[in-house]
Amino acid sequence: MSKNATSLAAALLLLAATAAHGADIAPMNEAPVTAPLAPASSEWIFQITPYVWAAGMEGDVSPFRRAPTIHVEKDFSDILDDLNVAGFVNFWARKDRFVISGDVMYVDIAESATSRPLPIIGAISADYDTAQFAATLQAGYRVYDAPRFTFDVLGGARYWHLWNDLNVRVAGRSLTIESDFDWIDPVVGARAHFHFNDRFSILSQGDIGGFGAGSDFTWQVLATANYSFNKKVTLSAGYKVLSVDYDDDGHVFDTTLSGPVLGLTYRF
Repeated sequence: MSKNATSLAAALLLLAATAAHGADIAPMNEAPVTAPLAPASSEWIFQITPYVWAAGMEGDVSPFRRAPTIHVEKDFSDILDDLNVAGFVNFWARKDRFVISGDVMYVDIAESATSRPLPIIGAISADYDTAQFAATLQAGYRVYDAPRFTFDVLGGARYWHLWNDLNVRVAGRSLTIESDFDWIDPVVGARAHFHFNDRFSILSQGDIGGFGAGSDFTWQVLATANYSFNKKVTLSAGYKVLSVDYDDDGHVFDTTLSGPVLGLTYRF
């Protein structure tokens, strides 16, 4: 395992000793209960969290086979200017000590460019549309369950699917290139939740995976501060990082997405 992978694995282990470190998709995870001594439920408890992720992106990308790899570095304002549509949602379920964690994201970005007029052929214009879909599903077990602190271990998979369309117009002619590719990464992770009182809490979750089965390596971390308005509704704010290193069959997607998150959880 690489040095980065070893460091991340160590960080996940430290979650067992502190609720303020580690992370994943925390604003979408279990809402704090209003009764600090509430026992584990023998019935299924569900919650869903739509959220906003103001992420920037940095990395190396080659969306088309045999195309050169280019370095991409965009902050959130750059992505927002080109954004067509984006959606993020997380869900969490628990029964006794058994837990299920899921997260889905979809982002579609379009860019256009036109060159200066060239001799004979005139101007060259191009439209580029790229879409990313990622879905993470994990199941786990609550290994520590105290009134103010819980700790879960998780395992599952993350599915990626990327679409790319490039349309070039020159001298009255149009050329379209399309590409899509997908893969599945096995992941293992952990989740910690610490309650300061009936209203305020810190929740953190993280995972690592890939290991050459899909991507070479992937990891995801996020931590949030949470405020419960009541037993059903919780507001969460924090920071999330999602990184993946994929290089296969001429496709390269070696990127890191990072930025603040804001989510609203409904528990039922």
